[in-house]
Amino acid sequence: MHKTLQVARYLVFDIIGAIISWSLFYIYRKVYIEPIKFGYEIPVEFDRKFYLALIFIPAFWITIYYITGQYTNIYRKSRLLELGKTIMTSVGGVTVIFFLLLLNDWIPDYRKYYNLYFTLLGLHFGFTYLFRLILTTRTIHRIHKRIIGFNTLVIGANEKAVRLYEDLRSQKRPAGNKIIGFLTVDEQDSYPLEAYVPNLGSYTNLQKVINDNEVEEIIIAIESSEHQLLSKILTLLENRTHTVWGIPDLFDILSNTAKTNTIFGSPLLKISNGLMPVWQENIKRLIDVLGSLVAVILFSPVFLILAVLIKLGSKGPILYKQERIGKFGKPFMIYKLRTMVNDAETSTPLLSSSDDSRITRIGQFLRRTHLDEIPQFINVIKGEMSLVGPRPERKYYIDQIAEIAPYVTHLQKLRPGITSWGQVKYGYASNVEQMVERLQYDMVYLKNISLYVDFKILIYTIMECFRGRGK
Repeated sequence: MHKTLQVARYLVFDIIGAIISWSLFYIYRKVYIEPIKFGYEIPVEFDRKFYLALIFIPAFWITIYYITGQYTNIYRKSRLLELGKTIMTSVGGVTVIFFLLLLNDWIPDYRKYYNLYFTLLGLHFGFTYLFRLILTTRTIHRIHKRIIGFNTLVIGANEKAVRLYEDLRSQKRPAGNKIIGFLTVDEQDSYPLEAYVPNLGSYTNLQKVINDNEVEEIIIAIESSEHQLLSKILTLLENRTHTVWGIPDLFDILSNTAKTNTIFGSPLLKISNGLMPVWQENIKRLIDVLGSLVAVILFSPVFLILAVLIKLGSKGPILYKQERIGKFGKPFMIYKLRTMVNDAETSTPLLSSSDDSRITRIGQFLRRTHLDEIPQFINVIKGEMSLVGPRPERKYYIDQIAEIAPYVTHLQKLRPGITSWGQVKYGYASNVEQMVERLQYDMVYLKNISLYVDFKILIYTIMECFRGRGK
């Protein structure tokens, strides 16, 4: 499957739909609305404003569709849900366009506003959904014909797993789950499911099996009474974006994070692994990129002045980079303005404290005001970090924290941030014990993440920067 190509198809047809609907709407205004106002026929002329609109209007709609998550999970679309989403976005988008571009239009009386609004709404919705219906129907038919399939891993190999496999294989209209193998949850001489698909080892090797086999969906087929085992499996999957399904009688355990669903006769529960609604996630990313671009421009003069002061204050590079652990446990290089003497850390990692002799004079100022973190806006633009999220740590310290608080790995489901709730409420940590204490604040953020909380943290961070209380 080529997900990028599939997204491109929807993008192209959404753009075509927006162009066609706006062009026909423009002609409608010239032919039917304006002659009533002026009392004579108006020639249809495609002027500069029309062509500018053909750039602005499609870009506007693509932004709306991106924010509402209509280009995510591109092969798992429902025609009925697509209909509802298209109606909602069309109404919202046309309303915005109406008030921005059409409220001062030439009309004979106010009733023509209704004509303009509903004509644009009908044209835009009609062409957009028509093209989407064609694409989605084509994809669904290819899934039903088993041309498109999703590599699916089963965790568990009991009789329940066998029945599930047989149900999936016997479906006349398959949902596209291509079972590539199973993982065991206990040691046995043989497994019932082994007669149908290969044994890929123990569930403890889950991460490696997923990576090696390009797994897209996972079905947990274990007994609901195995609470502790289920918790371990879900913790392993915590840092993954894969679609996870559970057997129906898991509902009593997973009711807080599951949505009921049915795959053509094989009832399964979809275990949600998302923390924010898709539209909030996309808006958060847009704010990250746009906010960072603005910050880079505004802080450029400050950066140049600080760069000179750093060079004058001590020998060494202006920027300091270090490997940190990011989203899904992926390492990346974080950038900061250097606040310590050159080669301050040569072997074993060392945390700094407020009276650390390695910190330079200008470094003390940079740490108090958090100006040393200006280069991290580049990390945000690159997609390695977010403006708000748990502070990234080195693997050396994450391993130590995990010995005390194993749930620290749950934070890796988020992009690390320039600022965090833990940093605002607790501050920098000077040892592992303090890191564990600060962890509780980041866990609270994880469970209550929202745009509102992000804005609140940003406001508190700005206040802390002006107060100069960092260390």
